[in-house]
Amino acid sequence: MDESKELERRLSDMLTEGDMEESGDADKRERQLIPPKYEVRIQTERDPIVEETLKYRDMAREVDDRYDRYLERSAENKTKMDTNGSDSGDTSKSKS
Repeated sequence: MDESKELERRLSDMLTEGDMEESGDADKRERQLIPPKYEVRIQTERDPIVEETLKYRDMAREVDDRYDRYLERSAENKTKMDTNGSDSGDTSKSKS
């Protein structure tokens, strides 16, 4: 067991010493080891999964209805968003 832990430690050392050792800058090396704190999310008006599923359903019949629940949930979320959006007074959007 002790041998496997030693091999794992040596492998870990080899993997972390590669490109980071060449940089020579200790601060830069430490920053590379820290995972990013923030992530970027973009809110879209249309769901690409729903649109793609509907296009596939126009072209062919599905063997199983695995996306039905997702389509139902997305339709419910869209109606909730539409009803919340109607209170804002934005009449330029057409509801379908």
